[in-house]
Amino acid sequence: MLCVTDTWRQIHQGASMGLMVVKNIGKPANVEAGETCKRELEAKLRQTFTSKEELVNYFPISVYSQYYKQYKKTYHVLQQLESVVFKERSIPSVSPAVEAMFMAELKNGLLTAGHDYDALHLPLTLDAATGQEQYTLINGKEQRVKAQDMILSDTAGIISSIIYGPDRRTRIDPETRQAVYTVYAPVGIPQELVNRHLTDIYAYIRLMIPGAFLDWQEIVM
Repeated sequence: MLCVTDTWRQIHQGASMGLMVVKNIGKPANVEAGETCKRELEAKLRQTFTSKEELVNYFPISVYSQYYKQYKKTYHVLQQLESVVFKERSIPSVSPAVEAMFMAELKNGLLTAGHDYDALHLPLTLDAATGQEQYTLINGKEQRVKAQDMILSDTAGIISSIIYGPDRRTRIDPETRQAVYTVYAPVGIPQELVNRHLTDIYAYIRLMIPGAFLDWQEIVM
């Protein structure tokens, strides 16, 4: 399902990517359980972080922030956490398959992208960008990627990058029946943390969609 280029291994030696396929996610959702879990997570995050400095220095946020700093960018999960913790904004209601991913991102700090499995043209390829590639972002904007940034592609084109996030073509939507979750783990993020993060995503999905089931999971280096 996933090929890793020698270029990626040379430039990002010690990094990894976690992948998970979850099927049967189109079933009716347990909305009430999801909303309760979101409120509990929000409360826990607000209790855990009492200052922005504490949040910025929190592992693994600090690892991703260092990666983003190379490109003069701010880690977007950090910004989302600041919004929930210090501005007291609620975790949005989108769809259970997306909400589960977002909740796990906030809980664990790991960068994750979700894709409609049936929209993919397999196999996937994990590579380091030359800086000449471009793709359509989830908001419809055409974006050229940053040189050496990690990018994930199928045979039809790029589906995500660390700096700019997932694409529009393979996004999870209300018609999605099976999803692929990918976790970018730069150097310094241990595999056990990636595994635990994937487990949390699946647990949130099962809470909201009891009929969903795990089809495949792997970490590649």
